[in-house]
Amino acid sequence: MEAITSLHSDFRSEARRFGRFLLGELRPKGKVLTPFNVITAGLIMTTIVLLTIRFIGGLGTITNLSQDVPWGLWIGFDVVTGVALAGGAYVITFMVYILRLEKYEPIVRVTVLNGFLAYVFYAGALLLDLGRPWNVINPIIGNSFGVSSVLFLVAWHFLLYMTAEFLEFSPVIAEWAGWPKLRKRLHALTLGAVVLGISLSMLHQSGLGALYLMARGKIHPLWYSEFIPVLFLVSSIFAGLSMVIFEGTISHKVFRDRLGQPLREGHDAIVIGLARICAGTMFAYLGLQVITFVHQGRGAWLGTGWGNWYLVEIIGLTLLPAIGFLLGAQRRNPALIRAAAVFSLLGVIINRLNVTVIGFQWTAPVRYVPSWQEVVVTLGVISAEIWVFRWVVNRMPVLDFHIPSRKRESIGSRTATAA
Repeated sequence: MEAITSLHSDFRSEARRFGRFLLGELRPKGKVLTPFNVITAGLIMTTIVLLTIRFIGGLGTITNLSQDVPWGLWIGFDVVTGVALAGGAYVITFMVYILRLEKYEPIVRVTVLNGFLAYVFYAGALLLDLGRPWNVINPIIGNSFGVSSVLFLVAWHFLLYMTAEFLEFSPVIAEWAGWPKLRKRLHALTLGAVVLGISLSMLHQSGLGALYLMARGKIHPLWYSEFIPVLFLVSSIFAGLSMVIFEGTISHKVFRDRLGQPLREGHDAIVIGLARICAGTMFAYLGLQVITFVHQGRGAWLGTGWGNWYLVEIIGLTLLPAIGFLLGAQRRNPALIRAAAVFSLLGVIINRLNVTVIGFQWTAPVRYVPSWQEVVVTLGVISAEIWVFRWVVNRMPVLDFHIPSRKRESIGSRTATAA
């Protein structure tokens, strides 16, 4: 009885301590009235108003969606493109925890955080696009499972992958909250969560592509292929790593006071290593595109407007960035690599939109064009994700955390060799 009373007293004491700690952490850090805060706060508030109108009056009140085009910008960009850009999480965790490439350990936490938030916000965007959003739980609770649908797999993959990524990041939360025992137990689950997360991510990256296999007559021949699932999977590798490079560049400027020594000293070496991987996967992706181009006889489209747009994507936004990554890695030029990363991201965004929006229903007399409300909601979702990311990075040990001395020496020696 005394043990139970003591345990209850300790719990109440810890709850009060954490409550006071959390209230202190909720206070803003830094300037509040900055141009970025004002603009993004306006976008978020406008998004809240627009979504209120959407859920009261239906999709037709703020979107240009129809029975012929039920999926638009919110699916094409927020979900299909957003998931590809979040691919860096499963790639980096595979490199760090499975391949034991310790050089990349300083960026593993921030990459997992980025991936987790991307899935939370972009999977949440699915609710915006459903005519009956309350039915989103049907594949989970067993009410019309729909096991023959690819969306059934995607729904479960999303749910389980978000759970896996939360488990991967949970030791950081426990460390921030001052719970060392809980952190130790959660850390023991990391490897299992990583293996599960990698498997699920690879499946649903390709699964999103598989959704469009049944739209053969609706997608332009330059972008439809039986290899869409494979192309989506391969492109998610260099898309995710390009986002890691892009995000890391911004974080080094915005959160420079939060950077730990391993990340500060090894950043350029990490960027160069990621560039090599991006170059390799992009050339593999281009090889698959060439095979598809020849196999499906797409040459007849060259010289047309669609053909020119296709060449912009393949040559201007895939081949040239791949060469940029290769040269940047060979010459150890981080500036060239960062430029290549930006164009690589644009290429993946254009590719996903070509499949889901631009090249979809391409023969329809009236084409779908997103309404300004759809664009604002998308920007509002991105702004909210950035706010949450900034709040977490400014408080939790994401960019500055302890790395065991043996690993730190290994990282330092590899950084010196790369320099």
